[in-house]
Amino acid sequence: MGYPIILQIERIYYPLLAVFGVFVNVLAIVILLRGKCGLSKCITVYLVGMAAADLLVIIAEPILYRTVHFYFPNSLMFITPVCSLVYFLVFTTTVVSVWLTVSFTFDRFVTICCEELKTKYCTQRTAAGVIGTVSVLGCSVSVPWYFRHEPEYVIDNVPWNCITKSSFFASPAWAGFVIAYVILTPCVPFFLILLLNLLTVRRILAASRVRKALRDRKKTQNDRDPEIENRRKSIVLLFSISGSFILLWMMQVIFYIYRRIAQVYSYPVTDPLYFTDTTANMLQLLSSCTNSCIYTVTQSKFREEVKNALKSPFKLLVKLRMS
Repeated sequence: MGYPIILQIERIYYPLLAVFGVFVNVLAIVILLRGKCGLSKCITVYLVGMAAADLLVIIAEPILYRTVHFYFPNSLMFITPVCSLVYFLVFTTTVVSVWLTVSFTFDRFVTICCEELKTKYCTQRTAAGVIGTVSVLGCSVSVPWYFRHEPEYVIDNVPWNCITKSSFFASPAWAGFVIAYVILTPCVPFFLILLLNLLTVRRILAASRVRKALRDRKKTQNDRDPEIENRRKSIVLLFSISGSFILLWMMQVIFYIYRRIAQVYSYPVTDPLYFTDTTANMLQLLSSCTNSCIYTVTQSKFREEVKNALKSPFKLLVKLRMS
């Protein structure tokens, strides 16, 4: 039996994304935890937290939900309580990942734009507290998703498959919950990141003009400015992470808004809306793999650590052969 082209793409894309996502996020976590990338402890804590959240996103959706659905349709993963748990994990990990990106963006905003608050807020302890709080809240607000489904059928007292309850579409409580969820993830984070970046850019441009004017008066404009260099590195990292998030989530946000306005909730595989929905989801999940690539491109020390990590297995093999 042949599959529509979009399903064929999905069957290839999600397993490849899963392998790549697990590899790059585990690699990022290991390298960042070694603490040799020249980043502050505060930034390192956020980046490790974000990489861990992205890893969980990859495990929850591309692996447990998508790949299992395509290649293991009759597995124990389709027992109703299990697949309900998978749905819960998909939404929970997405919420946590998105809001950790917002938290990191806000931390960098405080560092650059709020000098008085910087010393108290931008610390390793605060970063760990924020990550813990976001994780707990993300799990809490996603609990209702576990109760969205009911069994499709029961065999030997074992409930199988997850189908959406009829009350999900008829209940005002469910409707309110879904609207609140969509507003909180991804609409509010999307616009918060955009706003914080705009405010940060404005502050940077103003501060750069002042420093340049002062240095021009001292006729040292050809000298390197360490403050500007450090700020530039921080900004490149911030804008790369938040910029990729905005670009990869943009289609998802627009499609969310369209579906709510048009009140479109389901469509066949052959419908162009299915293709749009699938493409938006692919791009959104790709955002869980991009941060590690961004670190490699923008951070020279991280890049060196990646090279060393990739060379280590070959060096070990050489030593074993020589011994």
